Amino acid sequence: MTVFDTLIRNAQIFDGTGKASETGDIAIKDGKIAARGRGFPAEAKEVIDGAGHWLFPGFLDIHTHYDLEVELSPGLPESVRHGTTTVVVSNCSLGLAFGAQRENGQDPIVDCFARVENIPKPVLSRVADKVTWADSGDYLTHLDGLNLGPNIVPMIPYSMLRIAAMGVTPSVTRDPTPTEMSEMERLLDKGMREGYAGFSSDGLPFHYLSNDPNREHRVPSQYASFNELKRLTNIVREYGRVWQATPPTESPLKVFKTFLLTSGRLYKKTLKITAVAALDVRSDRNIIRSAHLLTRLLNSSLLKGQFALQTLAARFKVWSDGPYTPLAEEIPEFRALAMLDIEDCEGRQKLYSDPQFESHFKEMWRKGKSGFSLARIQRLLRMEDLALRRAPEEMVVENAPVGVWKGDNFSELTERIIGFQQSGAGARDEEERAAFEKFPAIEDDADFVFHAFRLFDRDLYWHTVSANADPKMVSKLTMNPIFLPGFADSGAHLTNMAFYDVNLRALKIAHEARGEDGVAYMAKRLTRDAADFFGVDAGRIEIGDAADLVLINPEALLAHDAEAKTQRIYRDVLQHDQLVNRSDGVVGAVFIAGEKVWSGDRFSAHFESRKLGKVLRAKDYKMEPGILRAAE
Repeated sequence: MTVFDTLIRNAQIFDGTGKASETGDIAIKDGKIAARGRGFPAEAKEVIDGAGHWLFPGFLDIHTHYDLEVELSPGLPESVRHGTTTVVVSNCSLGLAFGAQRENGQDPIVDCFARVENIPKPVLSRVADKVTWADSGDYLTHLDGLNLGPNIVPMIPYSMLRIAAMGVTPSVTRDPTPTEMSEMERLLDKGMREGYAGFSSDGLPFHYLSNDPNREHRVPSQYASFNELKRLTNIVREYGRVWQATPPTESPLKVFKTFLLTSGRLYKKTLKITAVAALDVRSDRNIIRSAHLLTRLLNSSLLKGQFALQTLAARFKVWSDGPYTPLAEEIPEFRALAMLDIEDCEGRQKLYSDPQFESHFKEMWRKGKSGFSLARIQRLLRMEDLALRRAPEEMVVENAPVGVWKGDNFSELTERIIGFQQSGAGARDEEERAAFEKFPAIEDDADFVFHAFRLFDRDLYWHTVSANADPKMVSKLTMNPIFLPGFADSGAHLTNMAFYDVNLRALKIAHEARGEDGVAYMAKRLTRDAADFFGVDAGRIEIGDAADLVLINPEALLAHDAEAKTQRIYRDVLQHDQLVNRSDGVVGAVFIAGEKVWSGDRFSAHFESRKLGKVLRAKDYKMEPGILRAAE
């Protein structure tokens, strides 16, 4: 009788092929799937009763910024606890493939990540201080040496590539010289030969650097010409790898021209592109309509593309620390506040005290809300070009120095303070009365928002849902086969977003939409489809595959209220607060390389004490003596 390390009996297995589930057993030995079937005679060191549970291949998280956290906490527990066993890093043109890149007093990791991903500079500096490599090959070696929890899939980040070839300031102030362009091509080709899964860029117009002398410049990849981008993506195309992108949203024509690079008809070979994101933005209903049209056109037989916008299986709920919000750097007044370091309270107070700044801020806040104008028509038709709607009824206090404000929206607070100032009554307690007395005369929500930020700054913690507000639309987007589920942004926006459990949310949506057939479909999307798109060996549970598995309690999943389980905690490893999700009881067990690392509500004792996951290179990569190259 065969003796296995672990035997899972009688689970309902969704194998990631999209086929209906089957009840059966899975055996694990030496970190791999050793047997699969039903009722085979066997013994095991550990036997797990999977009856009444769903069993899946480990999920992929295809959009993370874990490049930093993996250096501090390589187990990446906030994802693993929700069933994620493979993560894609180095998205949005940012990453550590070329090391710290510190030179002439400039600090690119801090400079690039701080405002784009809303990660405090002290956290970033601690990571940069740990960097010992300066080469993309050495980076893979370094990652391979960490006590990884999940598998990690790195890409070559464009902004860092530009800095490596040009330096920080030149990369945001001029075009590359022919020599610098050749160096970028050499480094990217080298990365592809080393097995990097792809190449990432960023085009969003509100992603800025955070250090002098470049605080008014966007991240380097945004300064690339179309010809430069085409030359680099041609390298990615030739290797059959992925280009991950965020679009240059200020110009629809530029978006279309950029993403036409996917076309096998125009460029002789199809380029795989995945982009952020298919979201139903509340301020602009045309975005999701354009997403459908663009995707269908690019993937048509006419253009022969392979283009997939990423979706979020959740409401796009964003928390903000006073004026610090990832939604608003496209607005000049918010950008002026964000340009200052987050710890610079004095600098923000100087801005608040500037009458001209106050006037501009309030004018911006009131734009399109009354009267008759083009801006008013655009607002009424949901055709504004701002991510932040400036709708006080949608802005809800999460925490504030005034305790009774928790749960109130900004519209309610505006009305109550106006009533108090008119009558001297209406404050719900002495704490609120004292706060109201600090405000100058308030006439509308523009007055209230400005002075609330001035008085409380980051201590006013609030949230809003800027996209995917309609659950029916979230379901349609999540289930749509033309999109790729998985825009989570894990590891970024520490106190602003929490979608670490988004794969669980997608499974719940799929079950609500189509029952167990929907679960089988979504299992394929979150595992095999994602792995195939990125060209890595993951998301499967055939005999011989790595035993990366997730066991889920379906009753607990279907009863799970994800938003209610979002909480802000202090994480010692980051030395900072972080928004996280909790799904304890939903995920019964998580296995990585055959090791059970999560059991219902706790991690195993050996989690992060030894290496489990591995660096996943592109499947067409192979190493020959003295040569790194793509397979024929």
